Amino acid sequence: MTFIEFKKCLLDIDMSLPKFCDLIKVSDKNIRSYKKKGEVPNAIAVVVTCFTVLHENGIDFRLPIEALNLRKKTKVGGFAKTGKK
Repeated sequence: MTFIEFKKCLLDIDMSLPKFCDLIKVSDKNIRSYKKKGEVPNAIAVVVTCFTVLHENGIDFRLPIEALNLRKKTKVGGFAKTGKK
């Protein structure tokens, strides 16, 4: 799915990108980075497509997703500087 198609799906479900990111607990910056690539990952495409179909059928997808109590993943640590020259 192209990033443009993804954004159209968000419009169809009356959801902004920040609200989508908050609902599925992913970084807004992470999703915005796919704009440069032109495509979103398959998992994000599946999620937004399912949300669109549910919305079109009058089913509120937000409550079951919120009930999952998802948490944002945070990076811990990173590469330590070794001080080698």
